Amino acid sequence: MLRLHKHRFAGVLGISKNSGIAFRDAQLFFNTMNQRTKRYFHQYWQLYAMLLLPLLYFIIFKYVPIFGNVLAFRRYRPGLGAFGTEWVGLRYFTMFFKDPAFWRAFRNTLTLSLMNLLINFPIPIIFALLLNEIRSVFFKKFVQTVSYMPRFISTVVVIAMAAEILSPSTGILNLLLKNTFDMQPIYFMNEPAYFRTLYIFTDTWQYMGWTAIIYLAAITGINEELYEAAKIDGAGKLQQILYITIPSILPTIMVMLILEIGRLLTLGFEKILLMYTPNNADVSDIIATLVYRTGLANQNYSYATAIGLFTGVIGIVLVASANAASKRLTDESIY
Repeated sequence: MLRLHKHRFAGVLGISKNSGIAFRDAQLFFNTMNQRTKRYFHQYWQLYAMLLLPLLYFIIFKYVPIFGNVLAFRRYRPGLGAFGTEWVGLRYFTMFFKDPAFWRAFRNTLTLSLMNLLINFPIPIIFALLLNEIRSVFFKKFVQTVSYMPRFISTVVVIAMAAEILSPSTGILNLLLKNTFDMQPIYFMNEPAYFRTLYIFTDTWQYMGWTAIIYLAAITGINEELYEAAKIDGAGKLQQILYITIPSILPTIMVMLILEIGRLLTLGFEKILLMYTPNNADVSDIIATLVYRTGLANQNYSYATAIGLFTGVIGIVLVASANAASKRLTDESIY
């Protein structure tokens, strides 16, 4: 019996001793980590200070406005505040679902977005693949610079340039058509038949080179030994592109595709507003311009908020669906 108690007492002491050692080790570990963290922040505090303004920007202009979505469920009146007005539930959602103007804007937005996706998504990929095959360093840099520059031109300037080129009286294109084919002047900027073509063409010219940077960066990360092995096996340029380059940049392509699908209903309204005329309204009126006209021009803030909230939810669903499909088909996803 005495021996049993001795063993139990020794076991307790052993446990207590081990626990004390473990506690001291943990305390030492946390003290060391704390000192290292302090030294790290003291050494690189400038980097964290640089992050402060972008962080404040996202908090103030991206996250705080999320709480404004409550207007979609209230009969908002200026001066009463977002939470001091009557709760109306889904009234405004029911209203825009029954509004023909909303469905026209929805149709135009979806049509223009799908056309833009089908045309302007593959073009930067093709451009990057072709640019990667240029062996002259000078010519390659020249083409890159020329293709990147339109990205830094204001949308207002781009549309003004298009209006000058396509002017029915002094535009180069109309003068060429008149002098060559004896055609009557065409008001391209006012005709509904040309609106979508002009929108997509100006978008291609302005963003093709800029978007291609992402794919060029992905291409430069490909192991050169793969191309050397392909050359030894007798693969030509086209075969190298099809079986090495494209599969290697496929993760980048899929991420960009998922993000583009998520933006199908969120076309920027700046260019649309600049190209908008009463004559082409049937094809140019999109959700963004409807929200602008309803919310700011007509001061129907709750109705406009409900439309914006609906498009945001649809965007989240599109991103999640595209991501799930990509993960199942290609094993690539953004999360």
